[in-house]
Amino acid sequence: MNKYKFLKISPSKKIRYLINKYKKKTYVVFLHGFMSDLEGEKPKKILKFCNSKKIGFLAIEYSGHGKSTGKFTKGNISKWTNEVRISIKKIIKKNKFILVGSSMGSWISLNQFKFFNSQILGFLGIGSAPEFLENLIWKKFNNKMKNEIRKKGIYNLKHGNYEYPITYQLIKDGRKNRILNKKIKNKIYVTMVHGKKDEVVPVNYSKKVLKVFKNAFKKLLIIKNGDHSLSSKKNLKIITKELNNIISNSI
Repeated sequence: MNKYKFLKISPSKKIRYLINKYKKKTYVVFLHGFMSDLEGEKPKKILKFCNSKKIGFLAIEYSGHGKSTGKFTKGNISKWTNEVRISIKKIIKKNKFILVGSSMGSWISLNQFKFFNSQILGFLGIGSAPEFLENLIWKKFNNKMKNEIRKKGIYNLKHGNYEYPITYQLIKDGRKNRILNKKIKNKIYVTMVHGKKDEVVPVNYSKKVLKVFKNAFKKLLIIKNGDHSLSSKKNLKIITKELNNIISNSI
């Protein structure tokens, strides 16, 4: 039975998560992207895949996202990283796990290595976007936008059909979470999957992530017609195939 549950991580905060029944085994931990949730195709497909392999699955929804409590505008990389850390500690405990990070989820995945270094068996990044707040948002703001966010503390950024409420505290917190200058020495399997037609995050972000890993067995897979989400049936099949490779080499 797969079901959504809630984990109370503070008196005022409840985090929604999705889990399967295969406990006391190796887990796959899925971390979603910025302003995303657990209703998407990726967590559902990866859950189904884990059920077929009879291994554990855990997907965590950050505060201010989906049905987790909290305001999105109060969240930041440090808070979301900490929520994931607490959730893994309470649910997975000492079990080993493989991280799967989608977009911002890759950044939050990389942050977990400082807490669970010996428990992490592998890492799969999908359209990885570490440090995107500074490089893909702040640096592209003009002076008028920067002045507005400094003055009001928030700027509503329109992108396609979406509007993203970008807070100044979120931008500043992102600077405290620089990860691309770090070195992770784990000898694990690390695969980055990125769409060649990704208009949100350039492919070189996945290349930058691979440089962080000094001793890993590294692979970069660029999907020719892939977009940022990589949620089509064909792309999800590629993602689960890559995950299967990591599992086969790690467990």
